[in-house]
Amino acid sequence: MSDKDLLATEVVKKYALYTAGAGLIPVPLVDMAAIAGLEVKMLADLGKVYDVPFEADRVRPIVAALIGGYTSTKLGQGVGATLLKGVPVVGTVLGALAVPAFASGLTWAIGKVFIQHFASGGTFLDFDPEKVRGFFSSSKAAEAA
Repeated sequence: MSDKDLLATEVVKKYALYTAGAGLIPVPLVDMAAIAGLEVKMLADLGKVYDVPFEADRVRPIVAALIGGYTSTKLGQGVGATLLKGVPVVGTVLGALAVPAFASGLTWAIGKVFIQHFASGGTFLDFDPEKVRGFFSSSKAAEAA
């Protein structure tokens, strides 16, 4: 692993913790918005590590395409967990446990995919979700999501 890869892994670790914290926000759907914002910021920071120019308008659809096929079930569970927070007492407790775990695992998986892409010389412009979807869905990082 190169020095850049090690630094990038630290960035991903940091954001996986941040998104877990955002998953604790008790307001349904506000937590998911915070998580998505943190994931976009993580990709901006990873781009800086690898000297890849960041364009926010390109990143959002890339992330959506990457996680779309694999995580449709997992995303449904995450949204369901965030909505579950609206149920008094029981929902709040269950949502407080499920959403942070989902957010952290998903952030880790996205980060690892982009580390691999940037380390091989890729940029946001040439990122092809179809080419990395196999890595994403078979990685241990994705299993944590």
